Order: sequence, then C-alpha cells, then structure tokens
Amino acid sequence: MIEIKDAVMRFENTKALDGVSITIPEGCAYGLLGSNGAGKSTLLRLLSGIYRPYSGEVKIDGENVYDNVPIKERVFFINDETVQFNDMTLTEMRAYYKRFYNSFSDELFDKLYKAVNLPMKKRLNTFSKGMKRQAAVICGIACRTPYLFLDEAFDGLDPTMRIIVKQMLIDAMLDNKLTVIFSSHNLNEIDEFCDRVGLMHAGKVVFDRELDNVKGRVVKIQTSLDRPVTSEDFSGFELMHLDNVGSVTHLIAKGDRETIRAEIEKFNPKFYDEVPLSLEEIFIYEMEVLGYDSSKLDR
Repeated sequence: MIEIKDAVMRFENTKALDGVSITIPEGCAYGLLGSNGAGKSTLLRLLSGIYRPYSGEVKIDGENVYDNVPIKERVFFINDETVQFNDMTLTEMRAYYKRFYNSFSDELFDKLYKAVNLPMKKRLNTFSKGMKRQAAVICGIACRTPYLFLDEAFDGLDPTMRIIVKQMLIDAMLDNKLTVIFSSHNLNEIDEFCDRVGLMHAGKVVFDRELDNVKGRVVKIQTSLDRPVTSEDFSGFELMHLDNVGSVTHLIAKGDRETIRAEIEKFNPKFYDEVPLSLEEIFIYEMEVLGYDSSKLDR
C-alpha cells in the first residue's frame, strides 16, 4: 500500500506540493492527471525516494521511502527524462539495473527486448525519445518490482509502439500484480489502464476517485421542457452545468440516473436524451464545480 499524508514539497520559494494526501491500495492501477507544473512529477519523485518531503509522510508498505534502501528496491521509477543514460548502451543499462535489483529477470528482459528490437550496442544518445522510452520500460518491467511508477509513460512513442508497450505493461500488471502509477496528460490512456484516478492542480489533489464511479454517475442530458429551468428546480441530484438554449435544455448531472430522470420527468419533457460524456468532459465539469478554471488545464 502507498500512503501519502499531508505531503509538502518546497523548492526555495516555490511550493510544488501543498498538503497532498492519497492512499493507493496494493495492485491498483492509478492515473495521475494534471497540467504542467501541477506537481505530478514531484509526487512521483517523492514516492521513489529521490526527494525528502519538506513535511508530511510518504510511505510504502508502512515505511518511509526516503533513505530506505529495502523499500527503494521494491520501486522502479521510469522518469520522463533519460539523459543520465545517454552514454550507456542498452547492454550497459541492463547490467546497471541488475546491480541494484536482485529481482531482475534476464529471461523477461530477453522476451521484452524481442518485441522492441532495439540496438544493444549503440549509445542511448543516438536513440530517439521513443526508443529511450522503450529501453526504460523493458528494464523497469524486467526488474519485477511490486511498484512501478511511470512519468508520461507513452510520450514519444509512435502508434504501433504504443500498442506494444501498453501490452507489455498490461501483461506485467496481470502476471506480477503490480501497483502502478501512470502520470499522463492523455485521458484516453488513463481511461484504458486505470482503476482509480487523481487530478492535481497547483500542487493540490483536486479529487481522488474510483474511475468507474467518476464515469458511471455523471450524465449529459438534452431535453425540451415547457419552460426554462434553474438549479433551484432540482434537489435530488448534483447539477454540474445547466444551459437553456431556446426550447432545449442541456444539463450535466451527477447522481443516480433513474433519480435524475424521475426529477426531469416532473416537467413533462417533450423528449429526453442521454448523451455519453468523454472522460475529458467529466473532468472539465468537475473542475468548474470545484471553482477551478478548466481553461488552465491541459486538454
């Protein structure tokens, strides 16, 4: 289990994390969303033991992560940057990780390597960004750690290689019961992989929820009523957005769908349509309800 409690991280006068609290259960695939500068990478570095929190607690399996070698051996962090490996070949990178991870599997590395077919003897500074990402992913999976953290996991990968890397990660999650945290700007990738999602903004966690709960309880409705309505007309559900355009009313509502429909049926609608919402739309409306300016988020 991962437990983050009231974590604060400062860099000189900048507060990168401001009282972050998250609990991530074992075996969870967790999606970490947010704009640039939201604090996602800083949080992953705290969890990897690279940074010591200014205050608060960052624990894995009940132990503080920073300066804790046995816990760090249970974690693999795939950074968004790989410049530290530029002078290495993939052969040397493999040997490097074998020194630090007793759980490293040569058999698994060879299996993964065959799928990407990267040059073993060339320096990583000759690789494209996508090739560097592939090298880091196969090393990370081959280390067979219980915890795997990926910062912008699929950045730089072409569509074909995205499919291959995604399948590698899915297989590893199923075979090894990994606890995985994905940091990403891509909501489709989060939707595809994750059980739970946290949205960060300005160093804070805006919300932290089960993905099925987020998707299943928010609905977009188009209807035609006898008169324009206001938020005061509804009490049985949370109204996230309301717009009357001529004779058509658009609503974004959160709650039980049967309850929502029953409330609207009281106004004898001429028609009633539920329109599927994308995960991106749900997050935009969630942010607006919480008083955040969604235009400042990457979409």
